[in-house]
Amino acid sequence: MNHVNSPDNTDSAIEREIVAKGKTSPRVTPADVHANIVSDFYFTAADGYIAVNCNESYPKPLDLLTFCVLVLRNGFTVTGESACASPENFDPEIGRKIARQNAEQKIWPLLGYELKTELARPVLTQADADADLAGTPRPSK
Repeated sequence: MNHVNSPDNTDSAIEREIVAKGKTSPRVTPADVHANIVSDFYFTAADGYIAVNCNESYPKPLDLLTFCVLVLRNGFTVTGESACASPENFDPEIGRKIARQNAEQKIWPLLGYELKTELARPVLTQADADADLAGTPRPSK
């Protein structure tokens, strides 16, 4: 089997490529995604089951499902999950990393929508602002 190196498709690598190509229009960046996260919480499905069912025994596969909850600066939450197929390969730290990556991917479309809405708003001209302050109708365009 031949091994082909796959391109670096991380968010940071893509941002570097955008910058290198001189793209300067407004866009969502990895820094924007990270700046919108105010806190993170991690737990397994087993943790959730035990909390609800007062430590009663639980199905062991619940140990292999990790959740990440990210709280965004406006209070909205997004979740990510990581499920491990083989108990022998389960690693809590790796599970948390994958769950967080999956949660972060859900932030991109939210910020993209927010940016597009902002870009679609009409630009307030100085003449519009002056008319608003004077309590007179805005000049027609």
